[in-house]
Amino acid sequence: MDKHGKQTISCDVKSCKYNDMECSCSLSEIRVTPKQNCRSKNADESVCSSYCCKNC
Repeated sequence: MDKHGKQTISCDVKSCKYNDMECSCSLSEIRVTPKQNCRSKNADESVCSSYCCKNC
């Protein structure tokens, strides 16, 4: 499914190489994983494991 299918992935992380600079992720899917030892019950408990540095 292309990114214009049923779901889209919005992303504000400009340092990620998959961010198309229009706040949209160019990946067809992402993996979200829990952060270790974080049980805050807020958004900071998760992290996008598909992140890849744009200039690394």
